[in-house]
Amino acid sequence: MSSSPDSRQQILGALYSEHHGWLQGWLRKRLGCVFDAADLAHDTFVRIAVQNELENLREPRAYLTTVAHGLMVNQLRRRKLEQHYLDALAQVPANQMPSPEAQAMLLETLMEIDVMLDGLPPKVRIAFLMVQLEGASHAEIAQRLDVSVSSVRKYIMRALAHCLAVEMPAV
Repeated sequence: MSSSPDSRQQILGALYSEHHGWLQGWLRKRLGCVFDAADLAHDTFVRIAVQNELENLREPRAYLTTVAHGLMVNQLRRRKLEQHYLDALAQVPANQMPSPEAQAMLLETLMEIDVMLDGLPPKVRIAFLMVQLEGASHAEIAQRLDVSVSSVRKYIMRALAHCLAVEMPAV
């Protein structure tokens, strides 16, 4: 049974009042940065604000920890991806450097691809990227991954189905 908007707001307000400071401290210990901890604590409460069953929450700190941990892992993965992109960009000759706008669009696209491929097993993700980015044949991928060609076909189909099922956040 869903609660009224006023009731939901009260539950969320109480959850925030009782646990925000604790969550921010928990994040600060793991991240070593007060600003990142504040941002992720905020993002955690934003994420749970849309949950339907807040009134049934029995272990609020365990739930907050789970949501915050997922957001923290995502943030670290995005930062690592961004650093790899910046490292690759540093190798581009100055006369071939994309404009700042193009760089931002490329980075945003990389982040969207990362979201789409999140949750796929490594071999499935690698096979999909080899086909899409390198144009590798199924036989080449099978050899490089030490799997059968039929496994590669299954990997590609699984990745495609996964990507089609992923709902991208609105920009």
